[in-house]
Amino acid sequence: MNYKNNNNHLGRKYGHRKSLLSNMASSLIKKKKIFTTLSKAKALKRYIEPIITKSKIDNTHSRRNIFSYLKDKVAVSELFKDTFQKVRERAGGYTRIIKAGFRFGDRATLSFIELVDFNTIYISKNVKKSVRRRGKGKKVK
Repeated sequence: MNYKNNNNHLGRKYGHRKSLLSNMASSLIKKKKIFTTLSKAKALKRYIEPIITKSKIDNTHSRRNIFSYLKDKVAVSELFKDTFQKVRERAGGYTRIIKAGFRFGDRATLSFIELVDFNTIYISKNVKKSVRRRGKGKKVK
């Protein structure tokens, strides 16, 4: 009983699943946001997070390792550009999954998966943090 085997097979054989995740990861790196089902987004998150972590070290060895996962020269070169510098400074949690509803044909849960540092809506500087007061305030008579 191997309890640590937590791989979502996505109803595909090994080669097809590997190609699917590789293509989706390349598309996510190029477009910064993709639209897919929730289960594929969760599988992609587990696939791409270690790849982005490996891109923090910019040398030939890490580029070749990442190319073995992605199989796309444009995506690999995009991952090592200066536009991804903010992503490389982050400690982890490079992606965000947002549920977007259900598909009409089969009612599958649809979602967006995006790179966190490229979304301008969540990074606005005008958003104020709410202040929560603890304890009782003074009564005014």
